[in-house]
Amino acid sequence: MLWRCVQALLALLAVAVAGFFLFAPRLIETGANKIIPARIEVSDRALALHKTLAVADLHSDTLLWKRDMLDQAERGHMDVPRLQAGNVALQVFASTTKSPKGQNYDRNSADADDNITLLAFAQMQPVRTWTSLLQRSLWHAEKLRVAAKAADGKLVIIRTAEDLNALLEVRRTSVAVNPPMGALLSVEGLHNLEGKRDNLDLLFKAGYRMAGFAHFFDNEVAGSMHGEAKGGLTPLGQQVFRDMEAKGMVIDIAHASHKAVADMLAMASKPVVSSHGGVQATCKVNRNLTDDEIRGVAQTGGVIGIGYWDAAVCDTSPKSIAKAIAHVRDLVGIDHVGLGSDYDGATTVGFDTSHLVFITQALIDAGFADDEIAKVMGGNVMRVLRQTLPAQ
Repeated sequence: MLWRCVQALLALLAVAVAGFFLFAPRLIETGANKIIPARIEVSDRALALHKTLAVADLHSDTLLWKRDMLDQAERGHMDVPRLQAGNVALQVFASTTKSPKGQNYDRNSADADDNITLLAFAQMQPVRTWTSLLQRSLWHAEKLRVAAKAADGKLVIIRTAEDLNALLEVRRTSVAVNPPMGALLSVEGLHNLEGKRDNLDLLFKAGYRMAGFAHFFDNEVAGSMHGEAKGGLTPLGQQVFRDMEAKGMVIDIAHASHKAVADMLAMASKPVVSSHGGVQATCKVNRNLTDDEIRGVAQTGGVIGIGYWDAAVCDTSPKSIAKAIAHVRDLVGIDHVGLGSDYDGATTVGFDTSHLVFITQALIDAGFADDEIAKVMGGNVMRVLRQTLPAQ
């Protein structure tokens, strides 16, 4: 009798464990990445113009989640079918490797418990990713390579300026309904170097061509806007900065402290970007850029990617996205602003990537000319990549 009870308990435990691994990742993502549908009328002019654009988005966290990006999902903000529907030519996919428990915009400890460790376990990622931030990024790169191979030419990983030019030429001349789109790998916080400068070589070899120095806490290379000390670049960070420029990797100032941003802008000899965020002039949140920082990015020839969630633009409407874009244009010119959705980044947005025409319409409504819209929606990002990536 006792043995039967033990068997029954073990069976129940097995069912519970199986249920956890089967349903927990889906439930976590569904709760993290939400959509509050925006209400916007799209004109024939916007639809026609949007079809002509080479859209580029500087930041998505889709690689963090356990789902096949080649299949259209009922959760999250982005996958390849929805990218195709949104006419996206280039998507930057970030590798997010650590998220402190109790994460907030004001102050986080680097020693806090990490949410992504539990997620890596629940998603049954390779064991090596459970304890190593570097291995999490290498796993994300592997996931993208597998997806690109399975996409049979419809998803192309961009590593060089030559890759980018070839992609855009194919899209320009293609008569296909869904021409190929590009994917570029980025890092969200160089804590994944694990304090070792040489690990940048491993990331570059794996295909990474962009990196932000900090995320929600201070690390070995830079202070975070959301950290405790909020310091500047460390000596290691300065070395890594020079290494990145030499390799042809795009410098991303998103999430960095004001001091670290100032240090990076002072060192920059190539365009830098703020991959995702907002501007304090239209949404006064600490992580958004000041006017002086916007001017600094523009002086490098860089681009500010405007996000779609409430802390970036203070609501989730296309109109507020357009308002932030207009501020950058009016301050430093149309050549220095683009898109940085932060899709699938535990954000709530007003539309998924299949409805990017909403932004095109909002820019039309705000009085932007067609050539200005083309630059904002992708042209400016393409220019920066051509200027920064290795030639071939």
